[in-house]
Amino acid sequence: MTTTLILVVGAIVLLTAVYISWRAGRLDRLHIRLETAQAALDAALLRRSAVCLELAGSRLLDPATSLVLAAAAHEARTAGPDEREHAESDLSRTLRAVVDQERFLEKVHAPELLEELDSAVAKVVYSRRFYNTAVGVTRIAQRRWLARTLRLAGHTDFPRFFEIDDAPPVALATE
Repeated sequence: MTTTLILVVGAIVLLTAVYISWRAGRLDRLHIRLETAQAALDAALLRRSAVCLELAGSRLLDPATSLVLAAAAHEARTAGPDEREHAESDLSRTLRAVVDQERFLEKVHAPELLEELDSAVAKVVYSRRFYNTAVGVTRIAQRRWLARTLRLAGHTDFPRFFEIDDAPPVALATE
């Protein structure tokens, strides 16, 4: 009887340890996925600002428009972590204002550059959605009582959503 009780208690302890280990591993994989998504988002944002700087320096735009676009792209590239969302949203709005100008596509005869710009803008949208999905899943996993009680996430900060205005310019979407 005592041997059976010891075996049952041992099996319960073993299964509990395996479950806790599995949950900790899942949380670790979610954090790795989150870091990967953040790196992809950073790369997409940098690529978009680089293409905007290339468009601004291409001499295809009038000087005032080039200056405004270059300033917004530079601000987005150099913004600190606290101002980044605001700077990236400003770049999106500036880009829409530039590209959605009357007869923009007729004036700018650089199909490769416009195609690259369209691709960069689309990748920002997809990367941000993927990142925010990863944040949501990770936050749910960190909120579970077992993760909170046993501190399975360690001392990592609660991940934050990245909310920006990333609507693409209408002229690029209809091209």
